[in-house]
Parts: sequence; structure tokens; C-alpha cells
Amino acid sequence: MVYTPDQPDLFARICGYFDQAEFSIQDAKVHTAKNGYALDTFQVVTPMLNVHYRELTPMVENGLKEAIENGGPLHKPRQGGRVSRRVKSFPVAPRVRLQPDEKAQRWLLSISATDRSGLLYGVAQVLAQHHINVLLAKVSTLGERVEDTFLINGAALQHNRTQIDLETQLLDVLGAGR
Repeated sequence: MVYTPDQPDLFARICGYFDQAEFSIQDAKVHTAKNGYALDTFQVVTPMLNVHYRELTPMVENGLKEAIENGGPLHKPRQGGRVSRRVKSFPVAPRVRLQPDEKAQRWLLSISATDRSGLLYGVAQVLAQHHINVLLAKVSTLGERVEDTFLINGAALQHNRTQIDLETQLLDVLGAGR
């Protein structure tokens, strides 16, 4: 769980930390409160089974704190490992859906794709590049498939051309592991 003052690219920084530390985000809920704070929860798994959880907890706490406070440019996502036979046999066609609210001030972004390491961080990076704020998010991993929904806003969403560019970049990220 992360509770911190909201900042640009916060979601991308948190996802980037987990990507670099080789954690896989299985589930996430992101909430941006009206008081300017973000309350984000992540359910993660790690291949570091040989590290005792008492050592893992301070490592994650310190690493996340540093990733959030230090700022700087976002790093490139790690390259994923092998694709399982199940994924090869039953691929999920990447899907991106972007819908405005009644005033076109907030947008609902829904994505689905085949899961792979670094996928959520790739999505977060695209949103950060377009200066899009994640107000709420529900991230779900369902076996080999991800179903993620984001409530977002940002000036880039007010132009059809940048909407199309955003959707195209997201589809590229979602389909990169195929």
C-alpha cells in the first residue's frame, strides 16, 4: 500500500519500481483523493522466494520511497521472459477502449491483453508520456489475461489526434509480447 502526495507520473514510478525489482503486479487499485493524496494498493508476486519476507518488506518500502521521491526520467521496461505454451495456444487479442464522461473531462480507459512481465509499466509509461493523470485504476490479472480499467484525465485527451496516438501506442505496448 502506498499513501503519498499525488504527483505527475506517480503510477508509472510505482510500476517502474516493481518492474525493475522483478515483481509481477497481479492486482492494483489506485485512488486519488480530493486532498491531493494518492492511496494505491498493489498485490505483487516475486521470484525471490529465497529472501525471507522480513528482509523483503524493508527493501520494498525503501525502494518505493526512493523511486517516488527521486523523480528523474522513467527507465525502459525489462524485457519479458519466455511465452508459455498456454499463451501461444490461446492468445488474447489486445484491446483498448477510450470513452469520455458526459463532459469529456474524465475518460474511462479499458484494456485487455495477454499478461507478461512489464506490461502494466509499459501502459503507465505511455500515459506518463502524454501527461495523463490516473485518478482511479482497477488492475486485474486473470490467469494469462489482464483486464485493466483506468479513470484518467489530461489535456492530451481533448484532441482527437492525440487520442488516436495514445490508443495506437497502447496497442503497441499490449501487443509487444506476441
